[in-house]
Amino acid sequence: MSDWMPGPDTAQGGEAAAAAPAAPPAPSFDPVPPAPLGVARTPTGHAGVDARLERLADADHLAADGHTEVYEDVHRGLRDELTALDARPAPVPTPAHDHRS
Repeated sequence: MSDWMPGPDTAQGGEAAAAAPAAPPAPSFDPVPPAPLGVARTPTGHAGVDARLERLADADHLAADGHTEVYEDVHRGLRDELTALDARPAPVPTPAHDHRS
C-alpha cells in the first residue's frame, strides 16, 4: 500500500485541478472624469477672437452638461466681435470754424 494521499492541488482521479478563472470586474456606471479633447486652437491674430477661442479650453475641465454654457458664451462673444467689425466707426468731430471777423 502506498502512503500517498491526494493534496488540495489534485482533482479526483489524480489529475491536477484547473485553476478557477477569475471573475470579470463588475462594470462601473460612474461617469468618467472630464479630460481635455486636445483640440489645437490656432491664433487668428485678432485679440478679441483669440480670447474667445481660448475660453473653449474651460470646457475641457467640465462634465459634458457644463459645455453648453461655455459654448454659448463663446458663440455670443464671437458674434459680438463680428458685429463690431461691421459697425461703422463714429464720425470724428471736426473742429468748428471760427468765422468772426
